[in-house]
Amino acid sequence: MPISLPESFQNRMKSMLGDAYDEFEKSYDFERFQALRVNPLKRGGVFPEDSLFHLTPVPWCSNGFYYGDSDLPGKHPYHEAGVYYIQEPSAMAPVVYLDVKPGEKILDLCAAPGGKTTQIAGMMNGEGFLVANEINPGRAKILSLNIERMGVKNCLVTSETPQKLADIFEGYFDKILVDAPCSGEGMFRKNPEALEEWSLENVEMCAERQDEILDCAARMLVPGGRIVYSTCTFAPAEDEGSVSRFVKRHEDFHVTPAEKYEGMAGGRADWTDDPAEGIETTIRLWPHKLKGEGHYLAVLDRDGDRESNVVRISRNGLAAEAPKKMSESFKEFAKENLKIDINNRFYGFGDQLYRMPEGMPGLDHLKVLRAGLHLGTVKKNRFEPSHALALVLTADEVERSINFDSDSDEIRQFLNGQTLSIEAPKGWTLILCDGYAIGWGKSDGRLIKNHYPKGLRSLY
Repeated sequence: MPISLPESFQNRMKSMLGDAYDEFEKSYDFERFQALRVNPLKRGGVFPEDSLFHLTPVPWCSNGFYYGDSDLPGKHPYHEAGVYYIQEPSAMAPVVYLDVKPGEKILDLCAAPGGKTTQIAGMMNGEGFLVANEINPGRAKILSLNIERMGVKNCLVTSETPQKLADIFEGYFDKILVDAPCSGEGMFRKNPEALEEWSLENVEMCAERQDEILDCAARMLVPGGRIVYSTCTFAPAEDEGSVSRFVKRHEDFHVTPAEKYEGMAGGRADWTDDPAEGIETTIRLWPHKLKGEGHYLAVLDRDGDRESNVVRISRNGLAAEAPKKMSESFKEFAKENLKIDINNRFYGFGDQLYRMPEGMPGLDHLKVLRAGLHLGTVKKNRFEPSHALALVLTADEVERSINFDSDSDEIRQFLNGQTLSIEAPKGWTLILCDGYAIGWGKSDGRLIKNHYPKGLRSLY
């Protein structure tokens, strides 16, 4: 069904693009490109050679791949095992420019649904401290579930305002991603709701909100640190305009030139009043020039020396350890069921036990959905492991595991919540799909009781 673009949007885009507008408009008649990003946290990100999908590389993301129209990766068990994340190809670009390194303190300030957060986590390789924040509680829950599915161990998930976070984490983070809420013009082809909600007034409102968010991000960045700002809109007020206004307000920040991949275009100084120096080195991704939707990104580096700011503690200090009784309960479980040591930095959240990321701050006055790796529930006489724990383990790290082919009846039965009629040693058993952990079962010797979460069960 053809897309009907608002007249005022068309007029602005014609003014911006001139002779290129016709080519831009024709892009709305094309089918959008679909892609997935292979998860390096699962078996090193090695995708099975006999992949069922028709994959071609996304140029700007080393583990991103377009898949074919006939492929259904969202309906494959690999999706539930966190082997990959289905993500719009242009949306993979901003994190590439964040230049993530293991061991850093990183914030994804506007994180839901989690594509960019899990991309950051894959680059961190479990080392360092990642905060993923989403102000909308419902979207924050989706974010938390995606972090769990992708086997991320070192992430604190919060649902706070940027202002609240800035009060607690001033001068704390090495790098911050601000994938800002925007008017969504670049998503008209993918998301009809963005088209319905669009107006010139909404563009201006989004630009004002972006100014506030960026100011909060600046407060939380250490000298010598980096912010990557991104949107999925074409509106100059939200792109070159937001970046230029930010740099004018914060003289210790500058636009750092970003290397372009084939099809990417530069920002335009003539599309905004009082453009920042270097605005032409920011990046626009146009749907008529590359295989992806419309996006914009800018690299903003802060003056200073990060190495001179090694010790950074949040206003809340460091989180307190869980009561010894809770941690002992898990250690008893681990002694019987695991072949690896999980460090003793435990955090208690009611009857839920977490392994804290290194240097996790106190959580006072924060709305928290996930405080690191969820290990499980401490019950009166026993410890019950979480689904999150299953998804970070491998067969070599547990005492008991059973592997099934991804197209087997057993995997379909397991994902549907059914008991498996299989003779196996008694105890907690890691269920694997083609070698990828997918959940827990518990064997009584003749049957394996299913512990796949009820809320995730679906018919395959």
